[in-house]
Amino acid sequence: MVPDLPPLPALTRAEGELIDRYLDVVDLLGRINPARREDTYGGLRAAQALVSRAAELRDALAVMHGRGERELHAATLARALRVLDGERRTSRVTVPPEPGN
Repeated sequence: MVPDLPPLPALTRAEGELIDRYLDVVDLLGRINPARREDTYGGLRAAQALVSRAAELRDALAVMHGRGERELHAATLARALRVLDGERRTSRVTVPPEPGN
């Protein structure tokens, strides 16, 4: 049985797009992270995909800015990231702890 997840907070379409594109970029950076890879090919493929995903993230932010959305509601967006497993996904971008620590 799958546990009930907390509901995703109410987001504008632009905020939802921002969160989705941000997590796409984070996932790719996690795949590129040399401290967590053992081969170059998977990292290379992720780096190639990163270019277009970063442009999509830029475009999502540009849409928000163009609509006059000048502020990010960090607490709401952080809740959305937590619901979408953002803590685990972003942890793959960091350097893992030393063995034995």
